Amino acid sequence: QVQLVESGGGLVQAGGSLRLSCAASGSIFSINAMGWFRQVPGKQRELVATSTSGGSTNVADSVKGRFTISRDNAKNTVHLQMNSLTPEDTAVYYCNAVVSVGSDRGHYSGRFWGQGTQVTVSA
Repeated sequence: QVQLVESGGGLVQAGGSLRLSCAASGSIFSINAMGWFRQVPGKQRELVATSTSGGSTNVADSVKGRFTISRDNAKNTVHLQMNSLTPEDTAVYYCNAVVSVGSDRGHYSGRFWGQGTQVTVSA
């Protein structure tokens, strides 16, 4: 299978910055898309930013101009640079990947999630 390991969360003051990283490993034939979602208690998980293998990105309006997603396809990693953070950005951030699992002899598509990393922004 596929494992996603996140790092970089923590506590920061409003206006500060954090950088999240996620590394994928396992039976990876190819990664079609990687990105970040976030969730606060009592609310649905929401998209923050995603990036396809072709380089297309999709960024939530609420973070446009402040957050930047980047990928290193060779290392199967994705990063989220978060600047000008506000208390409203406080959430658990989850890495997500759409992966072709297997090898050139056979593979299937699967969607995988990391364990989540807490981001807390104090006023």
